Order: sequence, then C-alpha cells, then structure tokens
Amino acid sequence: MRKVYLSIIGFSILCRLNAYAQQTQDTSITKTAVSLYKPVGGQDSTSYHPKRLRLDEVNLISSYYTQTGDHSAITGGNGTQNVIDLSNGIDLHFVWLGQNNNKNTLTTGFGIDYHTSASSAFVTTTGLGKKDGTRIYPSLDWTVENAKSGNTFGVGVYYSGEYNYKSKGADLHFSIKTADKNGEFGVKLQGYFDQVTLIYPSEFIAAITPPPAGAVYVTTASGNTVLESAGGSADGHGSRIGLASSPRNTYTGSLSYSQIINSRLQVVFLADGVAQNGYLGLPYHRVYFNNGRDTIEKLPSSRFKIPLGFRVNYFLGDDIILRSYYRYYHDNWGINSNTANLEVAYKVSPFFSISPFYRYYAQSAARYFAPYGVHSPDDEYYTSNYEYAKFQSSFYGIGLRVAPPNGVFGWQNLHELELRYGHYSQTVGLVSDVISLSLGFK
Repeated sequence: MRKVYLSIIGFSILCRLNAYAQQTQDTSITKTAVSLYKPVGGQDSTSYHPKRLRLDEVNLISSYYTQTGDHSAITGGNGTQNVIDLSNGIDLHFVWLGQNNNKNTLTTGFGIDYHTSASSAFVTTTGLGKKDGTRIYPSLDWTVENAKSGNTFGVGVYYSGEYNYKSKGADLHFSIKTADKNGEFGVKLQGYFDQVTLIYPSEFIAAITPPPAGAVYVTTASGNTVLESAGGSADGHGSRIGLASSPRNTYTGSLSYSQIINSRLQVVFLADGVAQNGYLGLPYHRVYFNNGRDTIEKLPSSRFKIPLGFRVNYFLGDDIILRSYYRYYHDNWGINSNTANLEVAYKVSPFFSISPFYRYYAQSAARYFAPYGVHSPDDEYYTSNYEYAKFQSSFYGIGLRVAPPNGVFGWQNLHELELRYGHYSQTVGLVSDVISLSLGFK
C-alpha cells in the first residue's frame, strides 16, 4: 500500500506545482543589506520593522483513487490488486518578518487516507483478513528567506503512521541565488526512519501448543494470530501482545540548479543519491517456488539509487506554457528506468486554464524478481512483487484551473480551484484512475 500512497501524494503535489499563475511580490517588505544569520553591526534600528505572524494561505486537497490488477505480492504475484483510496489533506502557511526583514514561512500540514485493499484479506489463508485501513501524516516546515540575497534556509519534520508501518522523517534544505537572481542552487538532505510491523502470512505464524492456561489464540482482522488472555492480553493488562517490528532507514541527498535563460525559457537540473538499509521487503509478501512450496519475500538489506533529471519550461507566446521533464534512474538491484513527461498549460482566459499532460515510464526488472512459481529454493534473494518487474507505463490526463480576481464563485478568500484527472496503466496489467480537487484560500 505504501507505493499507492506515494503515488496519490505525488499527484496531489502536482496540483500545486503546476498551477498556472504568476506570484506577485510583496512590496511591503523593505529589503536592506544584511547577513543571513546575524544583524550587521551598527545598522540603523529603524530599518527593522518586524511583523507579527499571520496566516497567509490555506490549501485543501482531496483525491479519490481506484486500482485494479491481478499480480498481488501478498498472494505471490498472482491475485487481485484492487484498491480504493480516499485522501484528504490541509496545508497552513504562516508568514512573518523577522530580524532584518527576513521573511519566515511556517508550513504545517495534516493528511489522512482511508483505503480498502482486496489482497490484504489474504494475509490469512482464509481470505477473511482485514481489508481496510487508515493512515495519518502530519508535517511541519520552517523556512527563512534573506531579504537582500533571496537565499533560503529551512528544516522540516514528518510523520506517517498506519497499522503496519510507522515512519518519522526530517530534512534540512537551503538555496543560494546567483548575483543576477536568474540562477539558483538548491540542496536538500532528508532522513526517514521507519518501522515495519512484522505481520506474517498466517501459515508462517508459529503456535504454542497447548497455549498457556487461561489464554487463547485469536486471529485478528488483519490475519494475525496473537495470544490473548481471557480478560485481554496474556500479560493481564487488557491489550493484545505487541507485534515486533523491524527498522528501515532511508537517506537522501538532492541537488538542483535552476536557470532562467531568457524571458521565455527556464531549465532545472536535478540529481539525487538515495541510500537505504534495514528490512527492505514486506513480511506479508509471499513467494511461491517452482516446487510448489511458499515462503516469505527476501531482499537484500541495503539499496542505493541514483536518479538524474532535468526540467524545461518554455513560454510559447502569452497563453501557452510547455512543461517537460526527463529522468534517468539506476539502482544496485538491477533496475534501470527512463521517465519522460510533457504538460501543456493553455490559458483560455485570464482566469481559466487547462493543462493536458502525458508521462511515459519504462523500467528493467530487478535481478531478484521472478513471477509466481518460477523462483528456486536455492535462490539467495527472491520476490514476486511486480513493482520490481520489467514493464512500461503511461499516465495521462488533464487539469482545469480557475482563479478569478474576485474569488471562485464570488468568494474573495477562495482565490483558486484546480481539478485534475489522471489515468494510469502498466503493460503488466495494473490500471488506476485518480481525481483530485485542490482549493487555495488567501
């Protein structure tokens, strides 16, 4: 399910990044020559005009996602992948002027997803396991912008929690503009520290026979078998015995450089390095060997990824913007991929635009992947998760954006509304549709 969540989040973020608007500069800020970290000695105190914290913008995003397929990793790469997910999120942007008129922005976010997954029922061999779940993901980011140079520095923290997965994250980011302000170099360092709950398929759960006096085995809605006392837990405190978890850590370093070539053309170069270690599989993913016996997915405990890409935005006259993107990806598990994306934003009127888009993706298979019933018991690592298979995919759709000067539907504070739809398909049979609504309040 984690991959599904990331897809939905990424699509929702596009609703904000691809907004067809020009941001006006806050002329109320008096820019003075300052250092980013401390005031210049002897500076006239009258040039410092602190402003109290205010709520600058509120963004509401909702999306509805459906998916079908027949290669579930829970059933060894051969079973239903039907998923429905409803996601809702809110971002609050607070702004204030601090020392030396440096602009401070505090962004708080909170999201909640509710999903149903048909394959989750088969964590237990009865097919009666838990099919639905909820995930919450709050976030907090603080960024300060130097009033003179335009350079920024910030930090952020994140959390994501659901029944079988907990994740904590933090990042440090900064950017430096060139002297003419037409170029910008950015750096972002991130760390995610996850805990994977060890929920095994029911046939692999060892049972104590007979159970201790006064205790019974109970199969939970998720297909887990746990030991429970007659009055609650085996320890008598009224809650079930906790499930073990295993750590997974992800460290990412991102570099970017953007350059305004002229009034019509902008380019951005992107480079990432991603290192992972810990438990990188999922304990409820089955693998069926060629002798008919099944086992649990086994993958290496480390992985390194290198994505490299660029973006090119071109203003084709006053009414059309061409947004293109390309990325090459390589990792040490044997996957190589290419992504190409094109979006055309057309300004129908000063307050309404449409943005059709298309993305093509192709990847090679990881060396540890094989379909249902193909792996040998002698293999060192094995998975039948089609995330690691060879496939091509297409994602296409359209976005509609409305931003009238008097507010959407005459509501002054609702300054923009964006509706986006996308259809996704893989050559291995997975198909999905997502629709999202974004509301921006000022």
